[in-house]
Amino acid sequence: QVLLVESGGGLVQAGGSLTLSCAASGRTFSNYGMGWFRQAPGKEREFVAAISWSGGGTYYADSRKGRFTITRDNAKNTVYLQMNSLKPEDTAVYYCAAQQTTSWVSPRSRYSYNYWGQGTQVTVSS
Repeated sequence: QVLLVESGGGLVQAGGSLTLSCAASGRTFSNYGMGWFRQAPGKEREFVAAISWSGGGTYYADSRKGRFTITRDNAKNTVYLQMNSLKPEDTAVYYCAAQQTTSWVSPRSRYSYNYWGQGTQVTVSS
């Protein structure tokens, strides 16, 4: 079992920045591929970014590439999502997800992840 706890969400003005953190516990963190997803009210959960166990492979949704950066620190069992130039349409609950590397076949698909955090709210005002 992997326990994921997100933090760092909040209210920010358009054009601002936030860094989300996801702390993992319970298993060897470096054995897991990690992802960030988000869900706005009335919409499906959508892919934001993902990172391989080593950090050597990163994946982004096209609309977020260039504004968002995913990184991880295996020594701290933590994955980060740096978000810049935020827009009101980035408003959503952001979720961290994890899956064992051997089963992490589609990093962009929410169905590739077995473990999820409780989410952290990000609100971008115009």
